[in-house]
Amino acid sequence: MKASDYIISFLKKEGVGHIFGYIGGMITHLVDSIDKAEGIEYIQTYHEQTSAIAAEGYSRETNNIGVAISTSGPGLTNMITGIADAYFDSIPVIYISGQVNTYEYKYDKPIRQQGFQEMDVVTLCKSITKYSKLVDDISQLRYELEKAVHIAKSGRQGPILLDIPMNIQRMEVDPNSLKGYTASKEELIPYSFKEINKAIRNSKRPLLLIGGGLRYDREGLEEFINKYNIPIVSSLLGKGIIDENRENYLGMIGSYGVRAANIAMSQADLIIALGSRLDSRQTGANFEYFRDKLIIQVDIDNNELENHRLENRIKVNDYSSQFLSRLMKESPSLRPMDGWIYYINYLNKNYSQTKEIERFVENKMPYRAMEVLNDHSKPNDVFTVDIGQNQMWAAQTLRITQGQSFYTSGGHAPMGYAMPSAIGHSIANPQKRVFAIVGDGGFLMSEQSLYIISQYNLNILVILLNNSSLGMITHFQDLYFDSNHAGTTKDTGYHVRDPKLISESHGLNHYLIEEKDLNNTSYLNEVFSKHNGVIEFRIQGPTIVSPKLEYDQPIYNPSPFLSKDELDKLLKR
Repeated sequence: MKASDYIISFLKKEGVGHIFGYIGGMITHLVDSIDKAEGIEYIQTYHEQTSAIAAEGYSRETNNIGVAISTSGPGLTNMITGIADAYFDSIPVIYISGQVNTYEYKYDKPIRQQGFQEMDVVTLCKSITKYSKLVDDISQLRYELEKAVHIAKSGRQGPILLDIPMNIQRMEVDPNSLKGYTASKEELIPYSFKEINKAIRNSKRPLLLIGGGLRYDREGLEEFINKYNIPIVSSLLGKGIIDENRENYLGMIGSYGVRAANIAMSQADLIIALGSRLDSRQTGANFEYFRDKLIIQVDIDNNELENHRLENRIKVNDYSSQFLSRLMKESPSLRPMDGWIYYINYLNKNYSQTKEIERFVENKMPYRAMEVLNDHSKPNDVFTVDIGQNQMWAAQTLRITQGQSFYTSGGHAPMGYAMPSAIGHSIANPQKRVFAIVGDGGFLMSEQSLYIISQYNLNILVILLNNSSLGMITHFQDLYFDSNHAGTTKDTGYHVRDPKLISESHGLNHYLIEEKDLNNTSYLNEVFSKHNGVIEFRIQGPTIVSPKLEYDQPIYNPSPFLSKDELDKLLKR
């Protein structure tokens, strides 16, 4: 059996039905093997970054590993953005790069390069993978494949890179004679519930923070929420894990978090943080409001627990599902005070995102576009969201419910994420409709994805929020650079080509929605009934995201600022 055939048969047995890539010389054996195999398909992506991010979407939709392949040298370097994205957001993807023949590889020779397009990609990718390996010994092939899958899916999940030379791919192997991999048992740090129980008994204003880690480990979450009626907030990556129509859900926290959610977090006396790193984008740089509260931080990555800037934390190195099961057995006293619930309801009524838009946002078109999506979304729809103002408008305003899903990039945050990710989701589950929400910047950066949607007739509606500027940066420039919009607007060199021409050149229909169309129900119903296409919301004039936490402000005081009297009354209730 040829080694490349064995690799593909192995991946198929692991439940992989599609592999994303852009063919090059050093992976011709792998692509040929995919083409000849039954039950597994090669998806042509036209750019390796697209394949790398599509594999992330595929992994998330299938709750299994995704796979992307590239040729050596520039093929692999084009994949690096997606590899890093999978690493920082803990997504299990196997990235396979072709490498030059072992007899052409320089190894330890003090030269820059020996083979054409040769590169030491293992060293290059070690800091953005859980495991990175040059597989240059055919006898180790089964061992490295099994090890890669185990490491990718165990503990805090993440990407693996296997760099496989071309001559290894074409060798003959007997799979039965290859050595397998034996996984070692995962070790978690033991913890005592004594301190946890004390914190819960003393708490009058508890708050549950749902982080992205719960996406793969949510067993027991619904039971816990229903049993204790504890108020809930989420991180950006935790958005959509629960039904957001719950009365006790306040929204997303953080630098662009909903005002009600941020104020609630500042006023809680106990935060139970499940699968959240509590990074600076969630807490802000000013930690003043943490001094009088406790945080029970539950994370399977003990390094995150031990290397953190926040004090007053009870560190729990455990799976959230296991922690919740134990908590429900051992801590029946977790009961929010009636006054705290009343306060939460008051915040939800008066400082929700809807109230924020009414009160502080002059150009409401971007937020009205998100409300149109709320009105036209259906159960089980998937939202993949790009980077920039579009990301925050969506995260603040979309109400994810009824089996819907919300996915975006948190840690690495590359523009051009949404459309490739949507491709992975749609390939994995063609029955689901996917909304790929992009700004004009991300739209231009991932333009090649449009042709993939057309070529495979994918069930994807691209939602383009076009304000003809890099709005997140223009807002930043307004605050800190005296509104000098260098490189972000048409007058300073940033030009947006005609989205209609771009869409149609890739074989997709284009639909324009302007402010005058927002109440045209029949037109909107027609547009959102389409199988795929580009829906452009044209946004005129300057745009902002509101609220926004400015530098060194505490989380409860984002801009636009409340009056001192109003804020003081809120914080003293």
